[in-house]
Amino acid sequence: MADLAHLPARPTASAPDALAIHGLTHRIGGRPVLQDVAFTVPAGRFVVLLGPNGAGKTTLLSLVTRLYTAQQGSIAVFGHDVRKESSAALSSMGVVFQQRAIDPDLTARQNLSYHAALHGLPGKVARARIAAELVRMSLVKEADRKIRTLSGGESRRIEIARALLHNPQLLLCDEATVGLDVRSRANIMSDVRGLVRDRGMAVLWATHLIDEVEPDDFVIILHRGKVQREGRAAEIAGAEGLNDAFRRVTEAAA
Repeated sequence: MADLAHLPARPTASAPDALAIHGLTHRIGGRPVLQDVAFTVPAGRFVVLLGPNGAGKTTLLSLVTRLYTAQQGSIAVFGHDVRKESSAALSSMGVVFQQRAIDPDLTARQNLSYHAALHGLPGKVARARIAAELVRMSLVKEADRKIRTLSGGESRRIEIARALLHNPQLLLCDEATVGLDVRSRANIMSDVRGLVRDRGMAVLWATHLIDEVEPDDFVIILHRGKVQREGRAAEIAGAEGLNDAFRRVTEAAA
């Protein structure tokens, strides 16, 4: 694993990593999709999981969220093993999947209310958190519109709001901006980075879009199911730039 010294200091010396993955190997249909993957996401940090389509990003997040069971290796969320302490691990994270996961025939508020109920939030608490998220996302006027009438960016922001209702401290985003226009992408990136800055939330941002990476981000390059390189984006980029460095790293692993 790469040295994480380039990241800012963790909130406390004793705080467990938001996400710790060690020796993760997984096969689908006999084909290796992930091979001995290991990395950490420190508490309160924004970490980019960067890889081309087919790199294994979605499979990895599916293992973290227990949609799949890891065949080999370990995954811990704030020190909770996702196999042995799945309830504690899952309750600590919010997830925005690559595929849309909200009901298009329900309103934004109904989708949020349904999700809050699944997490067992009392009605009063749920209503307060939904109201707060709608204000924070500037979507109060859209709250009672059906999802199918919203723009792609608006519906994606509702999904992010939904993922935050139970106050997780780790947010997993799998290609959350794919298919959106430039302005919508920028708004979502600004909002998610704000969660790290303002709430101290940890974020694992999975993407293939290099322009979403900032120089101080810690980046994990995943390709062909393996971590090919990790480190601060500016250092990976060097003099050649991140686009060229990324291409060189992935082509070398082909």
